Order: sequence, then C-alpha cells, then structure tokens
Amino acid sequence: MYEGMPQELNWQTVIASASEPGEKLEISGIVYRPNGRTPASGVIIYLWQTDVTGRYTPSPNTTGLTRIHGHLRGWLKTNERGEYKFTTVKPAPYPNDVIPAHIHPSVKEPDKNEYYIEDFLFDDDSLLTRQERAKLENRGGSGILRLTKREGVWVGRRNIVLGLNVPNYR
Repeated sequence: MYEGMPQELNWQTVIASASEPGEKLEISGIVYRPNGRTPASGVIIYLWQTDVTGRYTPSPNTTGLTRIHGHLRGWLKTNERGEYKFTTVKPAPYPNDVIPAHIHPSVKEPDKNEYYIEDFLFDDDSLLTRQERAKLENRGGSGILRLTKREGVWVGRRNIVLGLNVPNYR
C-alpha cells in the first residue's frame, strides 16, 4: 500500500493521465466514522485498477511490489469534511471475463492498521450477476456504483463507513 506513496496527499487524486486509453471516470464521496454520520478526516485511501485490457500493466522500469498493482494506482487523504475524489478511466474486467470490472480500495485510518473495503463495482456490468452480488460483503458499505455521463465523463458517488462489515475491526 505504501510503496511509491507521495509524502503529501490531497483529498483528490488523478490515477489515469489524460493520455490513458479508456473512458474517463470520476468518483467522489464522503468517508464517515463508524457511526455512519460523522465525517472522517485524515483517512488515506489507496486505489489500484486494471487498464482497458483488463491487466495491471506496470509502468516501464517499475520494480518490486508496485509491478503487481500496475501503473493505474494512487492515494488520497480525506479532507476535514471527509470528502474524497479521484479521476481515472473505467477499468476492464480481467481477460478471463469472469470477474466484474472493479477498482480496489484499501483504507488506512489514523492509529489503525490498513484494511480492504468492498471494491468499486459498476451496476451496469453484465458480469455483476445476481450470484456475484450475493457474494459481496459490503465492507465499508456497498461498492456498487450507478454511473451517469456528464460532459463525456462517467461520474459515480460512493460514501464509505469506516469499519462497517470489516471482520475484527477495532
């Protein structure tokens, strides 16, 4: 999660450059404390995803663990209102066409170990079947996004509740 992380983080980040192939995507929301009402500031979210080929393609000359997550990855830190926003491209499903397209998030709260929450998924994905939906644990709340297109960019919103449905959360 931390390899390559910038020292200074903002509440917004750009994962995919303007030249990255694919449909542009913007996701935003609010991160809440476990009570589901109080915004949580200072929460780091690490994100990684596949490219338009469904692969985690690394950047040239990348070494170590960063090769596994590919070049489409980034970090942000919620602001005082718990807000976050990132821009990227819509990921493609893995080449085996079995697992729905998704963006992986890992959360790091101040004074807690990092943990995974439900992937960002897309409601209109034909691979997100009833059976796939039934498997979801809704860690941090539902990760299923209903996207709308605004000025050529897919836009989605997801609020996150820290610790929700996360095993052994303390």
